[in-house]
Formats: sequence, C-alpha cells, structure tokens
Amino acid sequence: MRSPNPWIAVPALVAGVIGGFVGWVVADVSCRAEAGTGCLFPALLVASFSFLVAAVGVTVVLVLVYRSLAEYRQSRDSDDRD
Repeated sequence: MRSPNPWIAVPALVAGVIGGFVGWVVADVSCRAEAGTGCLFPALLVASFSFLVAAVGVTVVLVLVYRSLAEYRQSRDSDDRD
C-alpha cells in the first residue's frame, strides 16, 4: 500500500479543518440566536460533517489534477521521443 502523497494529503486536511471550523461557527451562532446559549453537540456534528465534505472534495480535485499532470507529462515525453 502506498503512503499518501503529502501534496494531496496536507491541503486536504487543511481544507477540512477550515471547513470544520466554519461549520462549527455557523452552527454555534445559529444556536445562540435561537436559544440564547451555545449548543455543543449539534455544532460538533455540523463541524465533523463540514470537515469530511471539505476534505473529500479537495482530495478529489487534487487527485484529478495530479493525474492530469502526469498524463500530460507522459504525453509530452512520448512526443519528444518521436
């Protein structure tokens, strides 16, 4: 099994953390507006979901970009040999 490419894993984790933080803030602020107090469990639930969505989304885009670049380089190298 290959280890994760850090050029894909690190930005995906960073995007996940940012997405989770934004999700937590939005959920916490909406709970404060409705009940007057923060609600920890729903905010953590939204933060976890936001983390997963952001991390998976960025991972998919980065994998597609790196595959595209690899295909381009392979095509360019084969054209140079001809």
